[in-house]
Amino acid sequence: MRRVPQQQTLRETVSLEGVGLHSGNRVTMNFLPAPPNTGIRFRRVDLDGRPEVEARVENVSDTTRSTTLARGNIRIHTVEHVMAAFAGYGIDNLFVELNGNEPPIADGSARAYCRMIQTAGISPQPEKREPYRVTAPLELQVGDSLMSVFPHDRLKVTCTSADRHGRFTQFFSVEVSPETWERELAAARTFCFYEEIEFLIKNGLIRGGSLENAVVIRDDAVLTTEPLRYPEEFVRHKMLDILGDLALIGRPLLAHVIAIKPSHTANCEIARQIASQMRKPLVAAHTFSPPPPPPAELSTAEKSEILERLQQGGALDVMQIMKILPHRYPFLMVDQVTRIEGDRITAIKNVSVNEPYFQGHFPNHPIMPGVLQLEAIAQVAGILTLRQAENMGKLAYFM
Repeated sequence: MRRVPQQQTLRETVSLEGVGLHSGNRVTMNFLPAPPNTGIRFRRVDLDGRPEVEARVENVSDTTRSTTLARGNIRIHTVEHVMAAFAGYGIDNLFVELNGNEPPIADGSARAYCRMIQTAGISPQPEKREPYRVTAPLELQVGDSLMSVFPHDRLKVTCTSADRHGRFTQFFSVEVSPETWERELAAARTFCFYEEIEFLIKNGLIRGGSLENAVVIRDDAVLTTEPLRYPEEFVRHKMLDILGDLALIGRPLLAHVIAIKPSHTANCEIARQIASQMRKPLVAAHTFSPPPPPPAELSTAEKSEILERLQQGGALDVMQIMKILPHRYPFLMVDQVTRIEGDRITAIKNVSVNEPYFQGHFPNHPIMPGVLQLEAIAQVAGILTLRQAENMGKLAYFM
């Protein structure tokens, strides 16, 4: 994958309406810009509290014919095509809002999501990207699926696909960059074999499926509303799925991934192995390792702009707050400052039902711990103390 030194989000919000592949329900999906280090977060705007689920392999709950993310009772189905588009273009931080439980399937490929990203525009962010380079080979076999991952200086995917009878055996290999993603993989459509359709319908799947959004293979015939988009469209779609599932490790990946008859189950299992390898240096690190270097000092122009806002009592959004406070998710407890008047300040912390501490505080009865409420108050008070010019650029500590 082409090296992108900075994290990226979108320049503006963009929307798409359509039908979910498995639910068959109408759904609207919005891509919204997100601050650095947010990652990809799916947000269910149709549910109370607008709960969010992080796009991480730890949150994968089901891999039957697609990849499902879950947190508590919240489900987001069929995330792989959207995630592949983000990985292909190198989008690091984004909120994906849905008023249903899965993204619109569009034409069964990732082409519609690419158009959304192109329409919104890609915006570089100040924080550096941190790709993960695989340090040692990994391998696993799940049923007929064989996955291998080797160290490599870019992301390369090599894949062989076929059904259990060896029909339509195809091979393709590509080094992934925004250009090759868009040209070689993004337009490959999802497909199934005719004899699978009855099973899928009986299991409550593909309720939104049609020849408008999938290719059907019956014996040696290919049923489709248009000619195949690539000679090897089936294996290329499998590679699209691999890219989307591996994006759930939460960082850009540098590796050569070799797959034979891949599946979502195998994709996500190898993603877990990569994530485990990625954590090993952190586990081995000494508990009392030196603290990280302090954040980069604000420029004179940035200091002047923020100081003027503080002194005039203007509102601050989360991006401006992060230029003042060193805290980051999940310990940044302020999302917006709405007003400053004299020695009084009013701010907002958006508390959603998927906050990590609600898992244990308390199950089925979420209460924000009092100590974290005090921390939020302290962070807001810290912003107020920085209103004085001599304090700008300093850290506020409450002992």
